[in-house]
Amino acid sequence: MQLAATMNTTLFKAYYECCKPKVVYLILFTALVGMLLSTPGMIPLDTAFWGLVGIGLAAAAGAALNHAIDQTIDQRMDRTRARPVAQGVLKPLNVVIFALTMTALSALILFTLVNTLTALLTMASMIGYAIIYTVFLKHSTPQNIVIGGAAGAAPPVLGWTAITGQLHPEALLLFLIIFVWTPPHFWALAIKRQKDYAKAGVPMLPVTHGIPFTKLHIVLYTILLVIVSIVPFLIFMSGTLYLVGAIGLGIGFAYYAWKLYSGEGDEYAMKTFGYSIFYLTALFAFFLLDHYLRVFIRHTFIG
Repeated sequence: MQLAATMNTTLFKAYYECCKPKVVYLILFTALVGMLLSTPGMIPLDTAFWGLVGIGLAAAAGAALNHAIDQTIDQRMDRTRARPVAQGVLKPLNVVIFALTMTALSALILFTLVNTLTALLTMASMIGYAIIYTVFLKHSTPQNIVIGGAAGAAPPVLGWTAITGQLHPEALLLFLIIFVWTPPHFWALAIKRQKDYAKAGVPMLPVTHGIPFTKLHIVLYTILLVIVSIVPFLIFMSGTLYLVGAIGLGIGFAYYAWKLYSGEGDEYAMKTFGYSIFYLTALFAFFLLDHYLRVFIRHTFIG
């Protein structure tokens, strides 16, 4: 009995790890922000709940398919060789079935309990990451993460459409922020893992064009990100609190990007990568704080 319980716990942990939970949590957070920003009032809690469940299941399914498809690559890389499929703890076929089951549940929930637009966009995003990026782009072009980043940038749009049933320019601006954020975020990690990617035969930018070239592009994309992050204030989507946060966080990102660019080797690569995660989380938190501060001011002083 105890042995069976231990094996079940091990399998549960393995399947859970295949879902890339830390990535899924960030996806769900940005989706939730999209939901909350979509309306000045209360959002319908049942729609929000099922929307997050459906989006989360699709994100987890895409991650699991990535594990199954990339088994051989993962076995060659130090960063990923401990993954459950790469180690042989889980069979690729079982993980694919697991992922397809989550995909079916996600589609069922979103189509029946949320709305058709969100369901279609979520499925497109999952396919974009698990198939278009993982199977094709990842192996064919050093711009893989730039093009494939569209799938990872979708969650706030999915959250927005889950509540409103409509695409809106402000939702697309949230998409653009994450889309521009993705290359400097991922390329910092790719610099640190250049030898890993080269050994696995994956044409990441540091492998095909070298580390100095990649560092320069991290700086350029970071500058573009700072500019894009100010646009919500310029179009009156957000107020002063957000602007202060966006500028402060942008200065921090620019600092790390510059230190990485001007330094030798990969000394600042993981520091830049780590800050990029903090940056996106904090930026979207500022979106929320600013949104509800303005709602409070309108209700209290304007009526």
